[in-house]
Amino acid sequence: MSENIRIDKWLWAARFFKTRSLATHAVDLGRVLQNQQRVKPAHTVKLGDLIEVHQGDQVWQITVVRILDVRGSASVAQTMYQETEESIAKRVLAAENKKLYQEPGAVLARRPTKRERRQLDFTRN
Repeated sequence: MSENIRIDKWLWAARFFKTRSLATHAVDLGRVLQNQQRVKPAHTVKLGDLIEVHQGDQVWQITVVRILDVRGSASVAQTMYQETEESIAKRVLAAENKKLYQEPGAVLARRPTKRERRQLDFTRN
């Protein structure tokens, strides 16, 4: 356990990203904020830092509770951070909204067949 660790390595160890290179890329693109500021992948993480991680349509706001530089099991990774109450509420609300209002393209598992396209055209016109 070290006191100074890079943010990309901490995000990888906390299992927010599958590989360290994915974590580095996300930090470079500005999808990870530390104390409401964009940082570079080599920026160090300290206890008590507020980190905001944007992954797809999910936004995680977490506080650093523990610093480890090795990737452990999921149960160990969950002890490294504490999610804010506001973040939990937003994620639950977004999940409920996603269930109610699905994307139209998400329902389609494949391209429509010629027959299905004809039926769609007939109903539209």
